[in-house]
Amino acid sequence: MEPSLDALETYRLVLRRQRESDAEVFHRLWTERDERVPEHRRIDADGHPDVQDIAAHIRGLDGSRPGLLTVVLRETGQIIGYCGIVWDGDEPELAFELLRAVHNRGYATEAGRAVLEWARQAGYPQLRASVWDWNLASRRALEKLGFHETDVVIKESAHGRSLLTVREL
Repeated sequence: MEPSLDALETYRLVLRRQRESDAEVFHRLWTERDERVPEHRRIDADGHPDVQDIAAHIRGLDGSRPGLLTVVLRETGQIIGYCGIVWDGDEPELAFELLRAVHNRGYATEAGRAVLEWARQAGYPQLRASVWDWNLASRRALEKLGFHETDVVIKESAHGRSLLTVREL
């Protein structure tokens, strides 16, 4: 059984389990995604996923493994995105995405540090993170978190190259 990842706190942020009511903000993340993000990670021609689709996905999470947490500004209670662990088979990966309105304020790095510390305490030897070669802001955040780019390209397409980064814990 995986160790539980329910809530983390930092100076400015609260990271907590996702709730169905978070779906509206997560939908906004989908609408803000860069046009270079592959189609399956963007809103399709029929408008899916819509808020109800995302709420259903959240409702269906089983919680048996650590996952993504909703990132909330401590001072205002505003939901600004998510950060946590996703899985590539048995390999844990750090993932984060924040609303554009809060970019360039260090929130991704701050949330990522909290997840890294949790992962270290949980006994994970390392975390991975994949990042598009053109996503310079995320690459900088991962670098600040101590991730090192490897020579591994996870996938290559018209959308760019997805690079593997690794952080020993």
